[in-house]
Amino acid sequence: MAVKIRLTRKGGKGKPIYRVVAAESRSPRDGEFLEILGNYDPNKNPAEVILKEDRIKQWISVGATPTLTVSQLLKKKGIGV
Repeated sequence: MAVKIRLTRKGGKGKPIYRVVAAESRSPRDGEFLEILGNYDPNKNPAEVILKEDRIKQWISVGATPTLTVSQLLKKKGIGV
């Protein structure tokens, strides 16, 4: 099972809010996931990013790979990938 750390979209039309989740790579974007790892709200100024750093590090240590967007969010928060 290949696990990715990626975003799922929530919120209404034109007002997206994203969850950072660990999900199997074959599942759809807004489908089933394994664990919620944080939130990302691009509507606020500056954009609000809330992450569970310890859980993200644990998932990465067991082989989960973050997507490009999530890796950029992790870099901004100072979590090494």
